[in-house]
Amino acid sequence: MTDRRNILRGGAGAAVGAAALGLTAAGPAAAAATAARTYVLVHGTNSAGAFWAPIARELTLRGHRVVAVDQPYHGAEAYLPASYQTQDLAAFATEPTPLGRIGLDDFERRVTGVVRRAARGARGGKVVLVGHSMGGVSVSRVADAVPELLEHLVYMAAYCPAPAFPTITACMGTPEAADAIVPEEQVIGDPAVLGVIRLNLRTGDPKDLALFKEMVCADYPDAAFRNVLAGLQPDESDRVATDRAVGGAGTWGRVPRTYLRFGKDRLITPALQDLMIAAADERTPGNPFRVRNFATASHIGPLDPEPLVAALAELGH
Repeated sequence: MTDRRNILRGGAGAAVGAAALGLTAAGPAAAAATAARTYVLVHGTNSAGAFWAPIARELTLRGHRVVAVDQPYHGAEAYLPASYQTQDLAAFATEPTPLGRIGLDDFERRVTGVVRRAARGARGGKVVLVGHSMGGVSVSRVADAVPELLEHLVYMAAYCPAPAFPTITACMGTPEAADAIVPEEQVIGDPAVLGVIRLNLRTGDPKDLALFKEMVCADYPDAAFRNVLAGLQPDESDRVATDRAVGGAGTWGRVPRTYLRFGKDRLITPALQDLMIAAADERTPGNPFRVRNFATASHIGPLDPEPLVAALAELGH
């Protein structure tokens, strides 16, 4: 039961040319082009690339290139069980999903492929790789695979495993995560059989809805919370939570990195975030995390994305 709870704790987590403007190469357009970055954004658990739409839109309007990744069987290629649509909960408990057959290797390959393509047109041939929540384990894995293509790593209230806690499950088994809110009683079916943590996010049960809201965005108005739920999918790979995701000191550890710390996160608790930051810094003291603290942010971040956009746009400044 302890291992299952820890897995649950880990799983329940969008140019104008200078000639067109009539500007010379030394003018504002050239300066903007020099400052432009390429961002690759990786979503968290039960989510999709669309999660990043407000942030991606604002970064794009500032002149940056932005790609929001859909992990396999997420977002545009999500597999939604028929019984989820009909709310036949008995069938929902057993209906199989292809997401149950994949793990972190598949997630890493997807993101690495996007990074390789994005880097071809990036400034200096490098991208800024950003992960939210579960997306952090993909960030660490990709940084091991292609550190030479990465300008900066950003963990946004995201998992950053270390040798002492090498998986999401191990992170959530630390004392620092003891107060995390997890949907233990809300799981549908047997994860060992389905290969996924399955939640009924279309529930009408007030108790379930209250827990989901407290877990991801306790400070949001109810209407905004319902919009969040509408953007989530019911299944998340069970294996991703137990696959090892420790970045190597000579690969991951050499890429500059920033942690966007969310002070009111009830899933990846502030204490756990601090533990992961400290463990990373201990391994690579010459390249510590730059920490930006968002003291009142819940797990999915502030309702107004502007502070996060500013933090991403100002990396390294």
